Amino acid sequence: MTDTMRAAVLVEPGRFEVRSVRRPEPGPDEALIRIARTGICGTDMHIFRGHYAADSLPMVPGHEFTGHIAALGRDVPGLKEGQPVVVDMNIGCGHCYWCRRNEILNCPEMQQLGITMDGAFADFIAVPARLAIAAPDAMSAEVLALTEPLACVVRAARKARVSFAQSVVVIGAGPIGNLHVQLLRTIGAAPIIVADLNDDRVRMALDVGADIGVSDPALLEEKVRAATDGRGVDIVIESVGSPALYRQAQRLMRKGGHMAAFGLTGAGETLPIDILQTILEENSIKGSVAGMGEDMHDALTLLAHDRIDTTAFTGADYSLDDIQVAFDSFAERPGDLKTQIVMH
Repeated sequence: MTDTMRAAVLVEPGRFEVRSVRRPEPGPDEALIRIARTGICGTDMHIFRGHYAADSLPMVPGHEFTGHIAALGRDVPGLKEGQPVVVDMNIGCGHCYWCRRNEILNCPEMQQLGITMDGAFADFIAVPARLAIAAPDAMSAEVLALTEPLACVVRAARKARVSFAQSVVVIGAGPIGNLHVQLLRTIGAAPIIVADLNDDRVRMALDVGADIGVSDPALLEEKVRAATDGRGVDIVIESVGSPALYRQAQRLMRKGGHMAAFGLTGAGETLPIDILQTILEENSIKGSVAGMGEDMHDALTLLAHDRIDTTAFTGADYSLDDIQVAFDSFAERPGDLKTQIVMH
């Protein structure tokens, strides 16, 4: 291996530069990963547009990735060179109260690959070896790179305590909304109602398991009431990040229902809550954003056993040299549920 590699550096909002930079060397407890593919996440688009993590620029983004182990530090057991892996992007101290509870985002020392530190739009990345998860040889890189986004959805379902025969509304039928629908179907939720302004994305969600699709916002509450004997749904998952949609989500859930807050809003956005109504109706809300720890292992298991239809998530590939084009055209390609940057 040479001492240099290619990396896509986001030098300022809206502008990438593909540079030759020094290849990282793995520390004693690290693994050097030769990256095969990295997916573009909605969070990456927020960073690209200057809405999130602007204080980290210039930086190499990218956190939905897979690759092969290129080298190992001297103190790394259980892994071997050449092995395919996926990587947990969330780096905690490993010993504090929150890390012990797998709530790593609350760790005072938490770092995230591609968000607070250089990530995976590059040829190589060095990561703590404890966060590298060995993957089956038979799985394609296209599918393995979906492990991290699916892990986020696994965690959201876990936090919401979704169970069979529960009625659910998923607001937003983009890539994450589609994965929400598929996981809900696997769990046994029913009926599953999906809402999105884009007819094609609603259709894709229906194709993979949604029972009812709604593309007209004015009809959503009527459809929900009709499907639940007038009660409202057990669970609403907001997967867009709109304060207006969060307010609508409150109106869609039944008494005693639950709202899963998943979509990222702008900083400082607030949601009015009728405290007395929340108490008397025993409603609840819980936030969730990133998969970590066991969520990653569970997501990999689901993908390995074909519990997720990945057809609509593969096929939109760009080279690292064309990463600017991939990001610039992202919003114009709603039918591409996932865009991946191919490194090797």
